[in-house]
Amino acid sequence: MNLAAICKDLGISQLTLAREAALGKGTVSRILSGHWPKRNTASVRARFGDVLRKRGASNAQLRAVLPQRESAPQVAACGAPDSNPENQPEKELPMLLQYTALTDAARQHFKLPRSPFVDDIASASDVYLSVSAREARQAMQSAARNHGFMALVGESGAGKTTLLELLEQRIIDEKQDITVIKPYTLAMEATDAKGKTLRATHIAEAIAYALDPQLTVKSSPQARFNQLHQLLVASCRAGRRHLLVIDEAHCMPVATIKHLKRFIELKDGLRRVLGVLLIAQPELRNLLSSQNHEVREVMQRCEIVDLLPLDNDLEGYLAHKFARFDLTLEQVFEPDAFNAIRARLIYTPRGAKQGVSTCYPLAVHNLVARAMNAAAAIGYPKVDAQAIGGC
Repeated sequence: MNLAAICKDLGISQLTLAREAALGKGTVSRILSGHWPKRNTASVRARFGDVLRKRGASNAQLRAVLPQRESAPQVAACGAPDSNPENQPEKELPMLLQYTALTDAARQHFKLPRSPFVDDIASASDVYLSVSAREARQAMQSAARNHGFMALVGESGAGKTTLLELLEQRIIDEKQDITVIKPYTLAMEATDAKGKTLRATHIAEAIAYALDPQLTVKSSPQARFNQLHQLLVASCRAGRRHLLVIDEAHCMPVATIKHLKRFIELKDGLRRVLGVLLIAQPELRNLLSSQNHEVREVMQRCEIVDLLPLDNDLEGYLAHKFARFDLTLEQVFEPDAFNAIRARLIYTPRGAKQGVSTCYPLAVHNLVARAMNAAAAIGYPKVDAQAIGGC
């Protein structure tokens, strides 16, 4: 909608607009012709929004003040976002959306004491479990209880770490006799050229010290691994279970991945004495590919569980986030906002014919925070597709 036409409909002259927005007449004239200033743009838009709102502008008219960096997403008649790359404007990769803090103005506008997306998980009740997350949680719990071998695979920001922390909290709360062993992977890389590789000996030491912090580890490999095996057997016979968790497992060297098979083959008779859980980004799937003959024995034994995008769970996820602040979705979003979020977070890789959803929690947080900031800046009451499309 043309801003000049809106001002004419509302009976606002350029002189009045300049005076009430505290802007020069030349600046106002350029804005009405479609040229926003390059400096302090957000502040100028906010002033325009205040004037229009005070003069009785409708919600549709207020949208004209929102940034128009890209057009609003097109939504197909069936309700699914249009993923045709020819209809999608160029934009930054969704998973690379920069972190965006909710402004003080946005928090006040939406009556939030703090951001619903930052440091927001303090208990199990704060975690929203999508259908995919519930399935992943059950698989992780089974691996812990039954000494299974699985990999939880998901994009950065998909919620893998949150699910691991939820598993650990459940073990604590229910007083389950399960020892979670996590070798440090702070500098782990696939080769020593970029960082430090995680080797089988490091994993063995981590397990041994978790079971007996005062242990004097044997020097020879044969004695050390026999010592580890006996510790695990004795612990299992005492009623304990053990789960080895390797985070950022996609950075493991191939040799260590191969050795994982030998860890899960440690047994007491027919019973395994150790479960293995790998937390990784999708690169691990490539490492475990059937085309990679070096790790085929591991691939045949490891259950891979994918943590999928929110997509159909998007509304439930956002409702859960805002319900903790006694806000409903209807108080924050217009009905068209959710398909717009899904459409905005579809990425079509170069050369691909079909888009890929990246509607993961971290990407949703940053996109929604941007849109809330934009809506608050012009005084628009809710986040809608136009606000999402401009972010």
